[in-house]
Amino acid sequence: MTTRILPAVGDPDAARSLTTLLSQLPEAEPAGPVTDSTQLIDTLARLAGETLDELPEVVLVHERIGPVPALELIREVSLRFPSVGVVMITTDASPSLFAAAMDSGARGLVTLPVSYEELANRVQAAAQWSTGVRRHLSSAHDVFTGPGGTVVTVTGAKGGAGATVAAIQLALAAQASGHTVALVDMDLQTGDIASYLDVQFRRSLVDLALIADISPRVLADAVFSHSTGLALLLAPGEGERGEEVSDRSSRQIVSALRSRYEIVVIDCGGQMNGANAAAIEMADTALLVTTPDVIAVRGAKRIVRMWERLQIRKAEETVTLVNRYTRNTEIQPPLIQKITGTRVASAAVPANFKELQASIDSGRLHELDARSTVKQALWGLAGELGIVKPGAAARKGGGVLAKRNGGTPKNDRGSIGRPRRRRGGPADAEGTR
Repeated sequence: MTTRILPAVGDPDAARSLTTLLSQLPEAEPAGPVTDSTQLIDTLARLAGETLDELPEVVLVHERIGPVPALELIREVSLRFPSVGVVMITTDASPSLFAAAMDSGARGLVTLPVSYEELANRVQAAAQWSTGVRRHLSSAHDVFTGPGGTVVTVTGAKGGAGATVAAIQLALAAQASGHTVALVDMDLQTGDIASYLDVQFRRSLVDLALIADISPRVLADAVFSHSTGLALLLAPGEGERGEEVSDRSSRQIVSALRSRYEIVVIDCGGQMNGANAAAIEMADTALLVTTPDVIAVRGAKRIVRMWERLQIRKAEETVTLVNRYTRNTEIQPPLIQKITGTRVASAAVPANFKELQASIDSGRLHELDARSTVKQALWGLAGELGIVKPGAAARKGGGVLAKRNGGTPKNDRGSIGRPRRRRGGPADAEGTR
């Protein structure tokens, strides 16, 4: 039987030597090496989206892979793609590292410099294990074998841009269409989801931060079940405790949520830290909320450039939502797209705070009137992002989410499409740099 092998090696010299050895293994089919953790996860997710059988039997992870540390990457691969056997390549063969690798989900270790015999033995063992797991999964129809739920992060270009309102309405739209949904407040110091939904809570993200292995029971204890059906994981009531949530904790929490819920919406607020940066890196969709004014657009551009420098997210992989839009504003969505280099959502949210004020002040944002144009625009955005079930009628709160022109989602009324650029508007991006 042919064994498909996917190496994840950042160092070019190590990749060449490893590829040479892999090509000598009997019945081995090595793929070209991926050079970083993001490329590895994206490749596996793409293959898993086609069919389970398309996944490689073995993934080799080099100890110096980045930007996600090797052990964290092994844990994520094991959680999202449980039928893949992961082998770690390392110079450290100590018992402590071996135990840590096993705890993360690795099926074996290969020490550097790599020898043919050791590599062949570890690859064969991991491939046999993978084959057995796939045989079991193929006969168990109730076992989920996909890459996990969809994660959407919502970030504000600056404070007050509307990220929290957008995150809540996106989660409500997904839940109303029939998905199981978790809404996470990762604005760790100033998170307000609990206030918007009038929630009194005891447990928060901090309670999961120091837990090495987040089991379903532990996760259920930390989650607040809201009357809407949303599962809420909230920011700590004491903002200073947000520092206890590290980037490693964030990855574990997001992975645990992804394995349990079909849709995970994360409010990252308007300030970046290690925890929400890790969530944005792991997300399937990163939404950036801005308003059509110079300060906010500059903030959006600054965030996008920072994500690129830190290898968190590429500009073209980010979706920008224009909030508080009016047709007579000087800064139109096409200009924002040009400045930030991101894709601007086709639906903009109209500037109509009066519709929201009563619901926000009473802490009942989930009861916002279905006739609200703000709500309808955000529920239309949920369809555009692909987090509502196709053809689902979400009549419970935001209008009917329908499909048009062979699959383009839209809401029933009130969603504002991207307008044509006005004559006499800004000719270039200089004014907002």
